[in-house]
Amino acid sequence: MLKKLITLFRLGRKVAKSDILKITSKFQKPPFIIKILFKILAISFSKKEQININQDEGERLSSSLESMGTTFIKLGQFLATRPDIIGDKLSKKLENLQDKLPPFSIYQAKEIIKKDLGEDTFNSIIDLSEPVAAASIAQVHKAQINDNGIIKDVAIKILRPDIKKIFNEEIDAIMLFAFLIESLIKKTKRLKLVDVVFLLKEITNLEMDLRFEAAAANEYSENTKNDAGFKVPQIYWNFTSENVMTLDWIEGVSIRETEKLKKQNIDTNKIAEDIIQHFLRHAVRDGFFHADMHQGNIFVDKNGQIVPIDFGIMGRLDKVSRRFLAEILFGFIQRDYKKVAEVHLIAGLVPKEVPIDDLAQALRSIGEPIFGQAVKDISGGKLLKQLFDVTEKFNMQTQPQLLMLQKTMVVVEGVARKLNPETNIWTTSKPVLESWLKESKDPLITINETLQSTSEAIKRLPELPEIMDKANQALTFLASGQIPHNSNSYSALNNKRSEMTAFRNQSIIGILAVVIIGLLVF
Repeated sequence: MLKKLITLFRLGRKVAKSDILKITSKFQKPPFIIKILFKILAISFSKKEQININQDEGERLSSSLESMGTTFIKLGQFLATRPDIIGDKLSKKLENLQDKLPPFSIYQAKEIIKKDLGEDTFNSIIDLSEPVAAASIAQVHKAQINDNGIIKDVAIKILRPDIKKIFNEEIDAIMLFAFLIESLIKKTKRLKLVDVVFLLKEITNLEMDLRFEAAAANEYSENTKNDAGFKVPQIYWNFTSENVMTLDWIEGVSIRETEKLKKQNIDTNKIAEDIIQHFLRHAVRDGFFHADMHQGNIFVDKNGQIVPIDFGIMGRLDKVSRRFLAEILFGFIQRDYKKVAEVHLIAGLVPKEVPIDDLAQALRSIGEPIFGQAVKDISGGKLLKQLFDVTEKFNMQTQPQLLMLQKTMVVVEGVARKLNPETNIWTTSKPVLESWLKESKDPLITINETLQSTSEAIKRLPELPEIMDKANQALTFLASGQIPHNSNSYSALNNKRSEMTAFRNQSIIGILAVVIIGLLVF
């Protein structure tokens, strides 16, 4: 625990010497005791860094967090998804926080590959390049490998040296700080700061096992191999481990480079429609979708195919949720609100005693205003959010996996609209939903199927089911923003709380003992 205090002091000095507190105070005033604490920690005899006057507050905040390394970058990105804690304005300022850090040396990269994959496998890698991209957790190198006699261009993703140890030490120190804040300032208890930090730890530790990402990419590839115009890079398992992942190198253009795509005679309007249709198809057909579909993670190759990258965050839906999703979206497209209400009742998502006409009327209050909007303002993701808000009044059960899909759908629609501002979400979605509903013949109430990992991934990684179970659990927590009481993670969180409570009590007793001895002696 002493080590955590030292780490916490070091992190506190970093925060105090930056202008983070000054910026965040404009959006949400911190408690007085926090301001005093950071003023003390900020005492320094060295020259303070100059503030870039050309940057706005959001850019300066992002720059400060980026300069403090992985833990603060991840914390900033995570808090951007939690306006309930930091407020809407500050949350928006953090949305553009970049996941970038200076690269580590190619010598270190080679040593990690040798250690993880073995000398023989390392020696079979051809022309390992200098880093081509460096993020907070890993960096990417271009190389070539011999795949059954065929030389292939590949991307090799390598975790940063000691990143797991550094991150977990720092996040444990931040968790201790969150616990002390909750203990000292009672009104912060409602924010569940310790739970938030613990949840960030769970999610990030998943990202730091590249076997999980490789398995997700492998399953995604198997599911989509027959989807025209969509291609997932192939994983090379003989060159993949916990700290190293090897997959096809993508020669393509990022979809954020709209003008470049147009110069290559790529129909950006069609790409916009295809992105939405592929996303919905993967969600309702496969129950497995890319849950981090921002612009930086989507490329278009020379054949005009959409190529996603970065498979660290994937969403999963069971068959009931898939059917429910397709039925309600299609019901709204048809403006058949009674049908949507019936689906809620049949799926057991609202109590049976809920009057179906009342529920249908509530659903109509969501749908009709949407159909009165301009095409560019209609959003399936926002529709789902309104749906969850309204049906909560009818005691609808929380569906964390659908929350993740809803959040991702908003991002996907935003990406499509940047390619084509006039993308019609309803017209684009209708054929995918209609087709799947026709093909899916089983009655909703008899669906009990569960999704399983691909046989190839299980064969190559005997421990994968455990990894995937933990991953699905953690990503479900991420979607709902909370840790269910019946989970293993909740038990681990309680153990952490007990440990920190014991430390706090021992510290108080120690301080009292020193005071008493001081009074007796002096």
